[in-house]
Amino acid sequence: MKMTARGSIAALMTCMAAAGAATPAVADSVPVGVPLDAVKTTLGVDTPRVATGVPVPVVGAPEAPRFHKGDLLPNPVLPVVPITTDLGDTLVGTPVPNLLGDPKTDGEGTLEAPATRLLTRTPGAVVGAPLTMPDGSNYGIPNLTTPKLGLTAPEVIGTPAALLGLR
Repeated sequence: MKMTARGSIAALMTCMAAAGAATPAVADSVPVGVPLDAVKTTLGVDTPRVATGVPVPVVGAPEAPRFHKGDLLPNPVLPVVPITTDLGDTLVGTPVPNLLGDPKTDGEGTLEAPATRLLTRTPGAVVGAPLTMPDGSNYGIPNLTTPKLGLTAPEVIGTPAALLGLR
């Protein structure tokens, strides 16, 4: 059996489509309950309830370096990588006994933080060559220049919130 170029491209596309369809869905956060029942059993005191979600970071595609007029190297040389995640719902509740000096006023204090999206970007490296572009007035030989070296600032973008309550 002879494989043609068109047949090999079709086989490659079929394999890529199958691999893309086989990837599992990624969870935004994994819910976790903190087990504190042993403390209550051992010490005989009411323990707080703690439930949260462990974030699962998703790494995006690195941003492509861009060429600027007059520079020999692209900027940034070390690309910036975006990472997104969801901070899961968090609930902390603890008993508050004898709130007003009366057992009838026992309550529960809570701290709730709703889920929020968080986007971060890694720092990138900016490096400048010690030579300029070829100079026509110098017979096409590049001139020496002071090299550049620096880092771009990392970013953290999100809007976390929290609610404090008493029941």
